[in-house]
Amino acid sequence: MSTDFKMSTRSAVERYSTALVDLSRSIHAEPEQAFAEHRSAAKVADLLAAEGFEVERGVADLETAFTASFGSGELVLGLCAEYDALPEVGHACGHNVIAAASTGAALALRDLADDLGLTVRVIGTPAEEVGGGKVLMLERGVFDDVAFSMMVHPAPYEAVAARSLAITDVEVHYTGKPSHAAAAPHLGVNAADAITVAQVAIGLARQHLEPGQMVSGIVTRGGTVPNVVPAATSAMFDLRADDMDSLRRLEERINRCFEAGALATGCTHEVVKVSPVYAELTPDPWLADAYRRAVTELGRRPMSPEDELKEKIGSTDMGNITRALPAIHPTIAIDCGDAVNHQIEFANACASASADRAVLDGALALAWTTISAAVDTDQRARLLGGAA
Repeated sequence: MSTDFKMSTRSAVERYSTALVDLSRSIHAEPEQAFAEHRSAAKVADLLAAEGFEVERGVADLETAFTASFGSGELVLGLCAEYDALPEVGHACGHNVIAAASTGAALALRDLADDLGLTVRVIGTPAEEVGGGKVLMLERGVFDDVAFSMMVHPAPYEAVAARSLAITDVEVHYTGKPSHAAAAPHLGVNAADAITVAQVAIGLARQHLEPGQMVSGIVTRGGTVPNVVPAATSAMFDLRADDMDSLRRLEERINRCFEAGALATGCTHEVVKVSPVYAELTPDPWLADAYRRAVTELGRRPMSPEDELKEKIGSTDMGNITRALPAIHPTIAIDCGDAVNHQIEFANACASASADRAVLDGALALAWTTISAAVDTDQRARLLGGAA
């Protein structure tokens, strides 16, 4: 890799360091949930627009999605910027760090776009936690001309090519018949009992699930008052598995548990998909190796490839991107004590000096990985669709 290119990106990240940290902290301070990230998306898009990027807002018919592009090179880089938060615990998955790191990488590469034959594009992707923003954007053509895609995600550990679990989010609705719970319970059809039967069936099924399969769920509607037989109830479940094939088998098994609740109680039921299905991550090996070299040079110590195979990082719609084009989704470590993602303590850590450093290191590592790909003749040809 050209030393001059590396020095240029390092200088750019240092020059923009205050703006990038401020961006991360500002997004963190105003958490917004899926498809409602209006302020957060605007903060990222406005900064890039002010720095000469051509911004298109509301892409893919999603109000809080955008693209911000610079350059006209044939090799199109897609840097994914997430910015949605979680209910109650805010930015407990650190998407503020993701957005700022991708923005920093784009700014670092901007002045090299012509020299590297690049189009640098930040893709603002809403609704990762629920809603599948990237899946919708992929289906609607936003990634059609993207040669490769990257992002970096904060975590308690440093991993380059860890795998995620495939996931589908479903909600089951039961409909029964109301009646007085004391005077005429025999005339009611109890939809709360249907959920209970389904949960017991799922609990018993867990012993027989395949390795890597798991189910978690909550009751979202359990009735109104105790003296009325519940006539309408619902529950939401996350079904996860090592890969899409295993997920399909799990979904078939859990659907039978839902059917059992209806059959046992006389209710009717309906199963509704809450989000698009998220595929498992399949990171591009060459890009992962290039990123590993970059973060190691920055003084970070990612876990070994062997240990990464044992580590699962939950689920992400970036998995669908990795199945469609060369892409990576590494994690970058922040100091968070014993906390893990989706805990309030992790949210607090995502607005700390360690998280600020992760923004800057992540931006630089993504930029260096891009340079490695752009200057390598074989890899450039591969990413453009030629033979490596």
